[in-house]
Amino acid sequence: MGLDLLKEKGVPLDRQKFTWKDLTRRMISKLDDDAFTRVRVILMNGIEAESVRFSHACARMNLDLREPLALIRRVEHFQQTLVNWLNPGNQSPIETTLGYEQTAIEVTASVALHEPDPYLAQTYRFGMLEDFDHLYRYSALYDRLTGKDPNYIVQSYTDIIPGRPTVLEHRHPLDDVRRPYASRTADPITKLNALTIVSAENQVHTYYMNIGPQFTDPVARMLYAEIAAIEEQHVTQYEALCDPSETWLEKWLLHEANEVYNYYSCLQSETNPVLKEVWQRFVDYELGHLHYVKELFQRVEGRDAAEVLPRELPEPIGFHEHRAFVRQVLSNEEHLSAKGTDFVMRAEEAERTVLYREQLNADGSPSDIASAGYIWRPGTELSVEAKREGVVSEGRIQ
Repeated sequence: MGLDLLKEKGVPLDRQKFTWKDLTRRMISKLDDDAFTRVRVILMNGIEAESVRFSHACARMNLDLREPLALIRRVEHFQQTLVNWLNPGNQSPIETTLGYEQTAIEVTASVALHEPDPYLAQTYRFGMLEDFDHLYRYSALYDRLTGKDPNYIVQSYTDIIPGRPTVLEHRHPLDDVRRPYASRTADPITKLNALTIVSAENQVHTYYMNIGPQFTDPVARMLYAEIAAIEEQHVTQYEALCDPSETWLEKWLLHEANEVYNYYSCLQSETNPVLKEVWQRFVDYELGHLHYVKELFQRVEGRDAAEVLPRELPEPIGFHEHRAFVRQVLSNEEHLSAKGTDFVMRAEEAERTVLYREQLNADGSPSDIASAGYIWRPGTELSVEAKREGVVSEGRIQ
């Protein structure tokens, strides 16, 4: 039996406390911890960043909600601080980038597999193949800058091979807007999935926009600029999946439920006992936030929160490798593009997208330049399973 959202009340808001030592004392190990521990840290930083971002936007539009938003937002800020400071100080920006792309691939794969709405599942698979290619391009850059094997970071959970080529991912803005779910009929997991993925992608876009200019290597600077543009496309795509008819309070309630869901998912699969305690603590804190907003929602809107929330949390996000699924999607859907809200064969793209792409790539594609001549060869981290499955032969990706 899953966690009962309407029954479990967690820690009351006025008992949620932090100190500076508490916020900054923990770090994961980039070598000794499992790669999915890093994935969970990256995802939850994105979830918390989205919570704070939404809260500020909501406050600008709703005078009566400003004080309750401020109370919860301060705790969310400290939660994000604690989570983000889990990242190790010896993890370089390019290594963090590899972790971001692995997170995008594996979390989106899990969401796509469990999404009941066929259109939204297709949307997640579509974006996943693009992030899959980004991991390959950044792996080539990692080799260029450091000479290291990317499996130093991703630990062979995720293939290092091309996906839908980044050079072909650029689309006119009107071809990145998708159809939203219908809030009154959508399955609760559909709403949570949309919030999870847009949170993760928004974080990636923000990170690349901030870290890209700090590189001195000209190819690195261009590659971050190019992939940041695709991440902006992804944010446009995923945020369009949310029903705009939901009220501000309804969206706030869903954000709190999604934070419970994501922390609970982390808790179920975490292998680091120190982080397991963090995830449990924040499950309890977020339950406190959820019930605070639930009472506010019911009092202000006169609606039962059970109309919006699932009684029990859905199946947790699968924090494990999805190699077979990704390969299957790559084989079946690499050739797809988008036209308006629909997914189409690349030959059927709108002329506006073709012209947009040609203009951007007029001086060449940074992703092609970064990976020119790059063939990933396994290092000491290559898994026995990968060899057995025939993924590599004689040191070359097949």
